[in-house]
Amino acid sequence: MLLQLLFAEPMLAFTWIAALIIALTIHEFAHAAVGKWRGDDTAEQMGRLTLNPLAHLDPLGLIMLLTLGFGWAKPVPYDPRNLRGSKYDDVMIAFAGPISNIILAAVGGIAFRVAMIADLNVIGTALGPFLVFFVLTNLMLAIFNMIPIHPLDGSKLLTVWLTGTSLEWLATWLLRYGNQLLLGLILISIVTPYDPFSYIQIPSFLLCGQFLGASCGALLGVYFGG
Repeated sequence: MLLQLLFAEPMLAFTWIAALIIALTIHEFAHAAVGKWRGDDTAEQMGRLTLNPLAHLDPLGLIMLLTLGFGWAKPVPYDPRNLRGSKYDDVMIAFAGPISNIILAAVGGIAFRVAMIADLNVIGTALGPFLVFFVLTNLMLAIFNMIPIHPLDGSKLLTVWLTGTSLEWLATWLLRYGNQLLLGLILISIVTPYDPFSYIQIPSFLLCGQFLGASCGALLGVYFGG
């Protein structure tokens, strides 16, 4: 994974790591900012309403990301009792993360297009791979977090939809066993040829191409010497 790439292609590895750290930091900051907007200052009191990556990165999650390709940042805490009262406050806080990543991907795509128009060297320097990694990483992070399994962000919307219906038991079950289910899916993707998360790659690469104005896969092939 990234650790192997660090020894084989250090420049590419560092640009990828930089893109990941920025994406994760903005993602968690967005949760904290919207929580503050909706009336809860728990994240702010715990030092999470900041763009300092050290406040958001989880050491074990970062190690897992570098070695296995799956990792996490520290979840941003909030107290539902402090929110303004809308049943969608939880959803707004949750989806602030993925939405921030989509916005970052769009910004990265614009930057790549401007670099191409300005005839900057996006092949032989770190600028090109950084912007491609930046766009793709943000899109994959956004789509991954929309999976409706606790503790991922998509679970909040599912809970709102199912509460008060005949399927409320499903929301309760996913809340109770979501961590184990997600861990099981990750283990399956690591130790077997089957990747339960492969569906994330298709829309991520398609959207990446739209944002960049060029095939994301082809660009990565060029950067990796393919």
